[in-house]
Amino acid sequence: MLFPCIRSDSPLSIMAKRQVGNLRRITLMLRIECVLGSRVEPELSEQLHRLEHRGAVDIVTIPVVDLARRRLLITTSGGEELAIALPRHQKLFDGAVLLLEKERAIVVRAATERWLRLEPRSLSDAIELGYQAGNLHWRVRFEGGVLLVALEGRPEDYLARLEGLIESGRVGAGVIEQAVDHEAAPFAEHGHPHSRPPGHGH
Repeated sequence: MLFPCIRSDSPLSIMAKRQVGNLRRITLMLRIECVLGSRVEPELSEQLHRLEHRGAVDIVTIPVVDLARRRLLITTSGGEELAIALPRHQKLFDGAVLLLEKERAIVVRAATERWLRLEPRSLSDAIELGYQAGNLHWRVRFEGGVLLVALEGRPEDYLARLEGLIESGRVGAGVIEQAVDHEAAPFAEHGHPHSRPPGHGH
């Protein structure tokens, strides 16, 4: 049972009383009152990339059915408790940046993993696609001649970065969803795959 919150001195924190059995405990929660943007937006992605290299990006995994909620109590993978209370004009989404500070960040990840399926039409298109994905530090994996990019934000934000290739018809694009499989083989981090680029022949 959650009792009325009491704001602490920090505008981003609240004190909440939780009742567990016959005991009450005081929990310090981080109050999130807005979404800063998508993790793939240029002005945010570079800062997040630097923090990721230091292991300073905390992930909050939210079931897809809860992404439409504006008020939510949830715990990040790092153990930090969040009290999310968004304004009416905002909503949660995969890749939403909830906190971005000099030393840490918190980013939303949907429980179902989505992939942007990119199929280059030729070897030269595959090379250019791989080059762009590498520069953008995207997480990728290959399936035959197809490049799969793990979506950590809105698909339209990714497609906008590949606008020239997509609009010219040099690369086909679509979105697929897969259940998160932690036992699966690891994909390449930050767009630096360890196998041949799609469309690369022997």
